[in-house]
Amino acid sequence: MFSLENIVADDVKENDLEEVVMGLIINSGQARSLAYTALKQAKQGDFETAKTTMEQSRIALSEAHRVQTQLIESDEGEGKMKVSLVLVHAQDHLMTSMLARELVAELIELHEKVQ
Repeated sequence: MFSLENIVADDVKENDLEEVVMGLIINSGQARSLAYTALKQAKQGDFETAKTTMEQSRIALSEAHRVQTQLIESDEGEGKMKVSLVLVHAQDHLMTSMLARELVAELIELHEKVQ
C-alpha cells in the first residue's frame, strides 16, 4: 500500500493520492461494518465476541484516521492537496464511521444492561 510518509503534497501523483483515498474509504467502511457486526452479536447476547469485534473496528478506524492525519499534515493548511470529489467522499466515510462506532458502542452497552 502507498504510504504518505516522507513525501510532500506537491509530489503526490494523482494515482497515488487515489490509492491513499481508496484505502481511507476501505478502512472506514470496514470499521463501520465491523461495528454493526458487533451490534448484531450483542443483540444475540454474545458480548465477548462483540467486544472483540469492536476492537477490530477500532483498529480499522485508527488506520483510516492515521491516513487522514497524514493527508492533513502533508497539506500544511496551505491548500497544496488537490481536493477531489473522491477525497470528500472518503472524508464523509470516515466521519460517518466514527459516528456509527460511537453510537453502536452505546447500543451494545444498553443491550448488555438489559440482559
